[in-house]
Amino acid sequence: MAVAVLVLTIERAARRMFRRARMRHAQVCEDDAAGLLQDRGYEVLGRQVRTTFELAVDGKRFPVELRADYVVALGERRFVAEVKSGRRAPRIDTIATRRQLLEYRMAFDVDGVLLIDGETSRISEIVFDVPPFRASAPTPWLLRFTLQFTAGALIGAVVAAFVLSCVHP
Repeated sequence: MAVAVLVLTIERAARRMFRRARMRHAQVCEDDAAGLLQDRGYEVLGRQVRTTFELAVDGKRFPVELRADYVVALGERRFVAEVKSGRRAPRIDTIATRRQLLEYRMAFDVDGVLLIDGETSRISEIVFDVPPFRASAPTPWLLRFTLQFTAGALIGAVVAAFVLSCVHP
């Protein structure tokens, strides 16, 4: 019995040490990413940048807070940059990474998302074919209807003015 307790204690201690070492490595990769981004021409606008968006759950508002590693700019474009380390996390086929980046794309007011592989120093721009979340943005059908209605009204006004000018010279 004592041997089993000793083995379990050693296993827990080893897992804790491994977890701490992995977290330290991830922190080093994240710290190094600022210099990497600057070396590649990005301007670091913020680190550990927070934003909040709301979901509706059964009609009740539910605030969600997010924190991205970096917000950066390259020319006029702004990006959320997420640093991942390890063997699987920096890969876009890792479900948790892909979902996190999609959530960032929807919640932050940016032009795109960057995935930084802390192991290889590779920066990848990830493009999701979805619009960013903006509560005040008009829906495409409403915008199209408004433009068509306005164009129709203008054409009608021009035709009416022409007809009236021909009838009453």
